[in-house]
Amino acid sequence: MTSVSIGNLVLESGEVLENAVLAYEWSGKEGGPAVLVCHALTGDQHAIGTEDLPGWWSGLIGPGKAVDTTIFQVVTFNVLGGCNGSTGPLSTNPKTGKAYRSSFPAITIKDMVQAEFQALKELGISHLAAVIGGSLGGMKTLEWGRAHPEFVDIIFPLAVTPAYSDYGIAFNYIGIQAIENDPRFNNGNYSHSSEIKGFEVARMAGMVTYRSGEMFNRRFNRKALANGYDVESYLNYQGQKLANRFDANSYLTLLKAMNTHDVGNEILDVEIFALSFTHDLLYPSELMILWLKSQSHAEWEVVETQFGHDGFLVEFDKWSSSIKQKLENAIVPQPSL
Repeated sequence: MTSVSIGNLVLESGEVLENAVLAYEWSGKEGGPAVLVCHALTGDQHAIGTEDLPGWWSGLIGPGKAVDTTIFQVVTFNVLGGCNGSTGPLSTNPKTGKAYRSSFPAITIKDMVQAEFQALKELGISHLAAVIGGSLGGMKTLEWGRAHPEFVDIIFPLAVTPAYSDYGIAFNYIGIQAIENDPRFNNGNYSHSSEIKGFEVARMAGMVTYRSGEMFNRRFNRKALANGYDVESYLNYQGQKLANRFDANSYLTLLKAMNTHDVGNEILDVEIFALSFTHDLLYPSELMILWLKSQSHAEWEVVETQFGHDGFLVEFDKWSSSIKQKLENAIVPQPSL
């Protein structure tokens, strides 16, 4: 696993996170314009991946694709507070010599972006052609535009709104309560996340918000199984799958960080191209468009899809060409008329 040390990180709270590191994936054209990719809640740094293990955005990034790796170099960090190599609850607290677990400090979206800003400087990247990300990654993308407009040419926030809605906070609260009130959570001192049924329930609650009701109804069609309904089996599978690969303390850390997202009263001094997706319960397009209309340099599209919030992870043929055009226009000087 490849990682970069960023030293001590002063958090928005004033607390200092000592000896912080961020794990990353770095690929594409050496020396080309740099693109930073930001992953969603339970994603990781493997946006591109390998031929054997394609990454979560391999449909968008690669040779000849929307983010063309024959033109751009592409960096993706595992988010601060994550559990795939970056400093988070599983990391050793240098003050105690033990894992942070639930004592890991509260972090914000601003903290995540500041950590990545420091990491890019450590990697020798002094400017970004673009930042692109969806959901939690979209929050970070907007924060990049707010905090470091001089550092980036264009931002691509996908499946996000300028502030996290009360509806979204409500679902996060359900997840937080399900985990923290499970006796097996044991105040964060569990042996493995797979022990925590409340973690599975939290994931189930989230899954219901990621796709449209019509897609759920069409896919499952009230199909009955021997011990219940097909949709119940699907939710059980998704809950168990996440609990087996992700850390519950990290999940809580990131949910709480998402709740801090708010650039709703800001005018960003950077070019913005945003994508929203129909039937996105968590990040309705109308909220994003209303804010984008107040911005000086903003364009947007609304993608028709039954996938709802998950639209930014699928159906690349519907929207990737817009990303490709805007991204390449941002770095190729236009001829004078």
